[in-house]
Amino acid sequence: METHRDDTASKIGMWLFLLTEMLLFGGLFIVYSIYRYKNQEAFHQAAHELDVVVGTVNTAILLISSATVAMSISAIQLKNKKFALFLLGTTIVLGLVFLVNKYFEWGIKIQHHIYPGSEVMAQRGQGDILFFGLYYFMTGLHALHIIIGLVFIAVVFARIWNDKISHDNFALHENAGLYWHLVDLIWIFLFPLFYLIT
Repeated sequence: METHRDDTASKIGMWLFLLTEMLLFGGLFIVYSIYRYKNQEAFHQAAHELDVVVGTVNTAILLISSATVAMSISAIQLKNKKFALFLLGTTIVLGLVFLVNKYFEWGIKIQHHIYPGSEVMAQRGQGDILFFGLYYFMTGLHALHIIIGLVFIAVVFARIWNDKISHDNFALHENAGLYWHLVDLIWIFLFPLFYLIT
């Protein structure tokens, strides 16, 4: 029995889901803006403790991964399965490298007791606590979205491998690409807000 497929409805559903994600992060950006306005000097000083080089490298990684996932969609449309798989595999590797960088960045901060609730932070004032509280929450939520995106892309990879996604049936592939682009877009806002405000 042939199953009915509605690619348009699938795309509309994904766009609606992405809209809710943008509203979530949009609300967080507003909270960040208010607290930054009220604690300008503390936010300015706290941002100096973040590694701009690591942030820049992670930005480059996500921009390249967005390109590879987009090119993988073009490759599957052109019936180039092997190249599509290679590009998706590259996207997954780049996403994992991003997470490893974030792990070490967080690890160094935690090792130096720079996190809300630590004795070091308690002595530094409310502005620093707010900055790092937002930093951990927002970048942590973003990292969770990266993990979800990697699982999504891995599913697409497996379906291409098993010929369940092809040049005439790639809506799921496109939706994975859209989700990954959202993850990239969110980081494009997070990077300057936390790393470049100095």
